[in-house]
This record gives sequence, C-alpha cells and structure tokens, in this order.
Amino acid sequence: MTTAYVTDNRVNAHTLNGHMESADRLEAVHRALDEAGVTERLCALAPEPIRDELILTVHTPEYLDLLKWTETQEGIQFGPDTYVLPESFPAARLSAGGVIRAVEAVLAREADNGLVVMRPPGHHAVPSMGMGFCLLANVALGARYALSHHRVKRVLVVDYDVHHGNGTQDVFYADPSVLFISTHQYPWYPGTGALSDTGEGLGEGYTLNIPFPARVGDQSYSRAFESVVWPAAERYAPDLMLVSAGFDAHWADPLGEIQLSLMGYAHLTRELIRMARRLCDGKIVFVMEGGYHREALANGILNVAYELLGDQRTSDPLGPGREREPDVADLLTRVRKTHRLI
Repeated sequence: MTTAYVTDNRVNAHTLNGHMESADRLEAVHRALDEAGVTERLCALAPEPIRDELILTVHTPEYLDLLKWTETQEGIQFGPDTYVLPESFPAARLSAGGVIRAVEAVLAREADNGLVVMRPPGHHAVPSMGMGFCLLANVALGARYALSHHRVKRVLVVDYDVHHGNGTQDVFYADPSVLFISTHQYPWYPGTGALSDTGEGLGEGYTLNIPFPARVGDQSYSRAFESVVWPAAERYAPDLMLVSAGFDAHWADPLGEIQLSLMGYAHLTRELIRMARRLCDGKIVFVMEGGYHREALANGILNVAYELLGDQRTSDPLGPGREREPDVADLLTRVRKTHRLI
C-alpha cells in the first residue's frame, strides 16, 4: 500500500505566538510520525503553492486581492479569531497546494491513498472571507480540482472536525457533484450545520449534517456512520473521497465538548477507508483540519497513517472519554428521514 504524504515546514512561518493554531501543531505531528517510524514508510511529495486561477474556482476575486494585500501589512485580523501575517497567504497557498498534490497523486495512481499534514486549516474559509483560523478552503479547492482536471463526476467530502465545515458547505451548497457530510457539535462555532441545511437548487439533498449535542462519543459516532454515512455514501457512489480530519472532537481538546477517543477516531478512519475501497477503488485523501490538544492531534494523525498503510495498530495514550453519552437515536432517525435513508 502506497500512501502519498504531503507536508512542508515552510507553512510554519504563519505563526502568531500564543495562538492555538500555530507551528506547534505541525511539529507535534511530525514528531509522532518520526518516532513511530512511519514517516520513512510514506511516499513524501512536495507541494506547490496553489495558483491564482485555481483559487478563483472557489474564492472571489475580491478576496484574492485582499489576501495579496495582507502580504504588505504588519499583521491584521479576519474577525476575532483569525490572524493574518505577511507570511500567512504564502503558507495558505502551500497548504491548499498540498491538497491539490495529494489529489493528483491518488487520481493519477502514483499512490493508493493520501495524507495531507499542512496548516493553516481550511474548512471554515467561505468564498469571500477567511474565518475560524482558515484562509483558503483547502478541501473544497481539492474537490474542485478533481472535478475539473480529472474524470471525476462525484466527490464525497466527510468532515469529522468538532466544528461544522461551513466553508465547504457554502462552496457546494447548490452543487450535486459534491456530497458533503459533516458530523459536528451543535450549536457550536460557527453556528451553522443544522439538520435542515440540506442544500439548494440542484444541490438539494447533497448536504448532510449530523448536528450532535455535547458529550456524544465513540458509540454515537459509530452508530451515525453505520446508519447514516454508509448508506448515504453507497447511494451517492463517489469517484473520490476527501476527509476533513479534525481531531478537536477528542475529549481532551480545549475547543470542543465531544467525547471521541483516539480509538473511536481510528474506527471512523477504518470505516472511511473501507468505504473508499468498496465505492471508489480506495481513492481517499485525509486532510488535517483542527485539533488543539497536541497529543490527541499527533496520535490521531499517526493512527490515520497506520490505517492508510494497512497496519493493524492504534495509538491511544489518552484513553476513553469520561462522560456518559446522551441518547442520539432520535437524532439519527430524523437525519435518516430527512435524507430518505429509511
């Protein structure tokens, strides 16, 4: 099994001291992969900065101009949470370019599957603005690239970050060429991702949100994948799968209230890889999004690498969640009814 691995330390020039989304996140992942002897087993690929014409397949010209302008400033904020330094847009170009490179490798069969470990993350960036630590919509750009540059008709994007991927949803809300499935805490930042958000126009039914209450964990996520994600994916029959792999739904993460463990995350990863093997010849790319407890993030990405490589092992030094899960049977029934899965 060949796994394309795209990462680049140049993105760490985008770092504001004291901010949660910093170079420490990437360094923790690199250290975990190195110490486990996994890095040398991956097929390292170098990213190229994404070009303007590809950025414009998702983002507006006005926003692209704004990002270029930030390179001449000493540092600004996009809203209360997203810092932008002179080095930030070049880093974001590399981060998005990393997804493009992994998608290209998998679709050209240079590799069986892919793992992108880059930052800043991307799933909150809407076409006209960055937010939620995100500057460019990395996964959305990768999906658009696959659809426009390869014989790909349908892309399945699964987002298991604790926060709803509002940027990815916005990009494809009226587009049936992408099925967007998101599991997330609700209501929580950024406030989007209601069950009733199902798409519009030709895209009606191609946005599927599973808005979990706080404290759900491994059991609830497993049930959601079995009863909702699997049948939705099988009905859609994608040509490619992209995963927004956020590890801030781990019970130890400071930015969420979900109780997933590393074992629970590993189960989701196995299910997605099995899904890809059954539905699209194994063509799947995992892209790092959130995750702000360093040990949970590092071991979470390590476990993704293990699964992509076909290893039968899971690293979980932190153990299970510590609270009893609420019953989500009614929620999952409503999701299934809304999307005609029963």
